[in-house]
Amino acid sequence: MGYKFDTLSIHGGFEPDEKGASLPPIYQSTSFIFKDPDHAARIFNLEEEGFIYTRINNPTADVLEKRMTLLDGGVGAVATSSGMAAITTTMLSLLGEGDEILSSSALYGGTITLFSLTLANLGINVKYVDADDPENFKKALTPQTKVIYLETIGNPKLNIPDFERVVEIAHSVPIPVVVDNTVATPYLFKPIEWGVDIVVYSLTKYLSGHATSVGGLIVDSGNFPWKEGGFKQFTEPDSGYHGIIFSEKFGRAAFIARTRLQTLRDLGGSISPFNAFLILMGIETLSLRMEKHSKNALKVAEFLASHPAVANVNYPGLDSSHYKKLAGKYLPKGQSGLIGFELKRGYEAGKKFISSVNLLNHLANIGDARSLVIHPASTTHQQLSREERLKAGVTDGFIRLSVGIEDVDDIINDIKQALEAI
Repeated sequence: MGYKFDTLSIHGGFEPDEKGASLPPIYQSTSFIFKDPDHAARIFNLEEEGFIYTRINNPTADVLEKRMTLLDGGVGAVATSSGMAAITTTMLSLLGEGDEILSSSALYGGTITLFSLTLANLGINVKYVDADDPENFKKALTPQTKVIYLETIGNPKLNIPDFERVVEIAHSVPIPVVVDNTVATPYLFKPIEWGVDIVVYSLTKYLSGHATSVGGLIVDSGNFPWKEGGFKQFTEPDSGYHGIIFSEKFGRAAFIARTRLQTLRDLGGSISPFNAFLILMGIETLSLRMEKHSKNALKVAEFLASHPAVANVNYPGLDSSHYKKLAGKYLPKGQSGLIGFELKRGYEAGKKFISSVNLLNHLANIGDARSLVIHPASTTHQQLSREERLKAGVTDGFIRLSVGIEDVDDIINDIKQALEAI
């Protein structure tokens, strides 16, 4: 019988070795000794599994990858040095010059700059659409479109797409759907169960939970038909490995195998063993924290919605939210800890609010056990044009709040006194 989520969060992917350690050891080693020349040759020739070099794989990271594969219901995973490395590695595994990303416009600012600037310089184009109407994806498809990209809960707009319909549109072509599930985590939402093909994470956020470690992860569902989609890198001989065909060699795990053995190997965005260990420790308490984050955030959102200084509140758990119905469908266990709210007095009020909080930490992160706050227009999204900021849901007076797991009364009281200071 397969174990359930909370048990897998603690035990998944780890088998004690002969030394009997009850926790995954930290293999702080750059490389690994081979038994003999034939053993080394078999591993290099992909005839046998084994560890070569930590840039490609590492025993500590391997436990993290296996655990997340189990929690998400995929066929394999690759851990990376950051969430941005996970997205970049995924896109460069899928796309080449002339290909196009069709993306929700409501994204984390760093993802927008990656798509619009860095990947554009490599000849990979991006087209943004309003994900609130899934038919916008269908209208925007072109022969060059090779992937649809979404966030489970848009950061910082806090929109929720209709995943079932977007997947249906994508698979009619077919092209894969990639979803950044950072804000929801696999505890609140499992994209693969709704037909999503590839899931990416910033492990730095809720999965780590304690702001100690930067990391990212890619999970492969193993369900996309690469040959039908015209992805020759998975279905035709690969010159990098003596002509092997990844879809024949690795079957359903063709994408994640090639992502590790070529893209990760060549780009070098691998996770450190120590960070992998700390993130594993965070995952052990994931369900407990996500329940508390969600419960606290709903109470804070309800408070903000009733305050006269606040123009509007974005939180999908509110009855007044445009996304309440979708939240009930896709996120019935909770809507995570992010809140967006707009102050009536605009840009200067936003800065004043930030300078007036005491308990809340002012920093550029989310998903910490502590409550965090930032004014995106002057920080995380300041590099974007005003038009791009507004498409992402960032107005001049917009505040992004990552609600922690402190006593909710203390969080609300700190917010209340900062609002009174404006």
